[in-house]
Amino acid sequence: MSRGTRNKDRRHKLPPEDRGWDPSEDPRWTRLILDSVADGVFTVDREGRITSFNRAAERITGFSREEAIGQYCHEIFRANICFEGCPLKRTAETEESIINLEVNILNKQNQEVPISISTAVLRDESGRLIGAVETFRDLSLIRELHQEISKRYSFQDIVSRSEAFMRIFQVLPDIAESDATVLVLGESGTGKELFAAAIHNLSHRRKGPFVKVNCGALPDTLLESELFGYKKGAFTDARRDKPGRFKLAEGGTLFLDEIGDLSLGTQVKLLRVLEKKEYEPLGGVRTERADVRIVAATHRDLEELVAEGRFREDLFYRLNVIRIEIPPLRERPEDIPLLIEHFLTKLNRKSGKQIKGISPEAMKILLNYPYPGNVRELQNILEHAVILCKGVEIQSSHLPSYLPRLQEGVSLEPSLRGKEILRIKEREALLEVLRRHRGRVGDAAKELGIHRSTLWRKMKRCGIHRDSVA
Repeated sequence: MSRGTRNKDRRHKLPPEDRGWDPSEDPRWTRLILDSVADGVFTVDREGRITSFNRAAERITGFSREEAIGQYCHEIFRANICFEGCPLKRTAETEESIINLEVNILNKQNQEVPISISTAVLRDESGRLIGAVETFRDLSLIRELHQEISKRYSFQDIVSRSEAFMRIFQVLPDIAESDATVLVLGESGTGKELFAAAIHNLSHRRKGPFVKVNCGALPDTLLESELFGYKKGAFTDARRDKPGRFKLAEGGTLFLDEIGDLSLGTQVKLLRVLEKKEYEPLGGVRTERADVRIVAATHRDLEELVAEGRFREDLFYRLNVIRIEIPPLRERPEDIPLLIEHFLTKLNRKSGKQIKGISPEAMKILLNYPYPGNVRELQNILEHAVILCKGVEIQSSHLPSYLPRLQEGVSLEPSLRGKEILRIKEREALLEVLRRHRGRVGDAAKELGIHRSTLWRKMKRCGIHRDSVA
């Protein structure tokens, strides 16, 4: 006979008034323990009605134990997943536990509270399933700290922790306060439009319109009428006056994206607007004033276009009053985890999913990819992964198949091996020729026997930036 058994038998032989209190025989002891726990704990029966509710659960939800017991759990928690994929219902049906799933609930005051929940089945002494138990932790303080840290690495809608971006963030308010023309340079997908929008939102023109034009998406004849508008009768189909983008942006900011694609004729008319702040609509006889700030952007090398006679030198200097150069994503890999978190938050909200992050294997693939499409490509990759992901963590199998699997410990798909080797060899060859000509694209294109625009496309596809080989 064990010592504990002898003590228990000895207690039962004593008179009732002399017996000690045995916590294991008193249900109040279990309640006392649960009320001392910092995490919320509650149980439900097989119908989903709450059967117990501890003190921390009262504090986090705002509902008292008396109000909660007997109610269906969704009437108390009102979580964003109560009716689609309820964790307790899933656990009761599959008998699989859920650990640290982050959801949002509404407390009694209808305030949103972020919590982390874990679930398990509940059985009686005979092993019969009688319900489920859920523990949950208030993440409000952690979420506030996380948001405070995120603010340090974000500016308007721009997210970065790189030194290059930090320097831009410091001067951006000063740039915005002026009315000077700004030229934003960077590869496609780096977020040039975000910088233009940030300049507008920080300026005294913030209450005015922010109008965008992609100069590379329209033919010259259409672009001219799009920019300056036209008068009734200016051409056959001009049955009424149409205001141009300069008119629509009056008092605000006009963002001219891909300005390097402008024809020389349109460049002359834009130069007049920059110099004299005036223009004439097509078919118009009266000069109109333009109270508009211009922010221009391009992925092209304007100085090289000037040297080739394809871009006016006087227009270049008018645009190049303040220059912002955005580094490509491959030159700031420290931003990749931050951007992944940022995009997952937005995609979760859009899709209604609760994806918490990505696996180490998937992260390794994303950290080692050169991103010729920059931030836009990363966003597209994550959107693809979120669509395929059925759990709470993105795996490497959810990533697009074109991403290279050359990292150690990650096998390359056989169908991609040949293509990937060719891409690597092509990149090495292009780099060698460009280095030999110190980054001069025209000279490198002549040696390769291809047009310079073809070389530019190959460089973009292979993730090569001219400045890195100059």
